[in-house]
Amino acid sequence: MGKKEILVLEDLLGSNNKIAADIRNQLTQKGILTINLLSSPGAGKTTLLEQLFTFLHPHYKMAVIEGDIETERDADRIRAQGIPAWQIMTGGACHLEAKMIGRLFPEIPPDLDFLFIENVGNLVCPASFDLGEHLRFVLLSTPEGDDKPKKYPKAFLTADSLVISKADLVPILPFDIDRAVREAEGMNPHLRTFITSSTTGMGLKELAEFLISRLKELRKNHA
Repeated sequence: MGKKEILVLEDLLGSNNKIAADIRNQLTQKGILTINLLSSPGAGKTTLLEQLFTFLHPHYKMAVIEGDIETERDADRIRAQGIPAWQIMTGGACHLEAKMIGRLFPEIPPDLDFLFIENVGNLVCPASFDLGEHLRFVLLSTPEGDDKPKKYPKAFLTADSLVISKADLVPILPFDIDRAVREAEGMNPHLRTFITSSTTGMGLKELAEFLISRLKELRKNHA
């Protein structure tokens, strides 16, 4: 990568970070806890959200911003749950950027409790872009293999929580949960790890309780 390319990337990230900071400030003032979900394609982000809603709804108001290269399929699934959803189709881009979230901001209800951003399925590009979130979750599904934290370190280094998904498949897959967690937490000791299965419900109550506690903390600190 040449010097010009590096400068362009620095300018892009610098501009993105300024927009993201403004978005986060506005969301904080409204008391809306915002969570950015990163994962490889097929790790189960949409299904996880669908199952989390059963623990959070109807006591809390939620909405979702979906990022995909094409189609509104994931947004349609969320809307079928009675949850507002906006689809961002990137048309080939491998990640969401803060300016994309900013364009939707006028449509986001001000009385939300949670705003989830389901990023484009990718463990590389999305890790570099702050979207104005308060929390960043990285999902690692058991079919992917337990070696991903060291192979895609930035996604795990920039995350607040690690969610092992599809844990019900461990008995039939060569996936070592302890190894994956050990390597991820070894790189990022501040990670909060959840072992989950959207099929059996494993770990979902704990994850929902964690989100509720962070929402209360956000509002207490900015009352």
